[in-house]
Amino acid sequence: MSSYIDIHSHILPQIDDGAENFEMCMKMLCIAHENEINKIILTPHNKPTHHSAAPGRIMRQIDELQEEIEKQGLAITLYAGNEIYYRSDILALLDGKEACTMAGSDYVLVEFNPMDDFSCIRKGIYQLLSGGYFPILAHAERYSALYASIDKVKELIDLGAYIQVNAGSIMGQYGFGIKKCSRRLLKQELVHFVATDAHDDVSRTPCLLGCTKYIRKKFGDEWVERIFVDNPSHIIANEYIRRR
Repeated sequence: MSSYIDIHSHILPQIDDGAENFEMCMKMLCIAHENEINKIILTPHNKPTHHSAAPGRIMRQIDELQEEIEKQGLAITLYAGNEIYYRSDILALLDGKEACTMAGSDYVLVEFNPMDDFSCIRKGIYQLLSGGYFPILAHAERYSALYASIDKVKELIDLGAYIQVNAGSIMGQYGFGIKKCSRRLLKQELVHFVATDAHDDVSRTPCLLGCTKYIRKKFGDEWVERIFVDNPSHIIANEYIRRR
């Protein structure tokens, strides 16, 4: 089994609601290393009305952090990204290089308001596709419009979206209902990525091993390899990922 790749995390220090300082950031990276994660796409929030870091600042912090990682002997490679909150000018934001795609690829991690209706989510996905980007829907299990309708998730995938689910959701960290939804998506093979969505070193940590163990037991090694290794590797290489 290959080492794992985490495509959704908030580890960069003092840049969003993730790591509060450099010390916490390094603790999170140590946890990631212990969880056999060797590549991480760092995805700080990019939201309207918030102080969103420019791509240049993100890259500078990653370069500094990568140097420290190597000094401490952690076998982890970092890549730039953003978790972009959907708004109508999202294409202008991306085309103008004011937000990061995933590891410099054509893939984009996009989030919506948890209470947005399905038409809004569908419109946003279609807009990104029309602009030449491959949208990855962040923590799909948390949207009320999708929570009770697997058919709507299928519709988004058929439209061209990719689905990311949080490892903590699968393991019951956010309640029984979200766990049930996440596991149902897995069972029906409607998940392309499982990521940590890590925010700190205590309650929302970059842990994957418990989740990989569960998925391996329920669905087999091939499924673990696909969603934790192969599909994320295709993002980094900017290669096509089979949706269904």
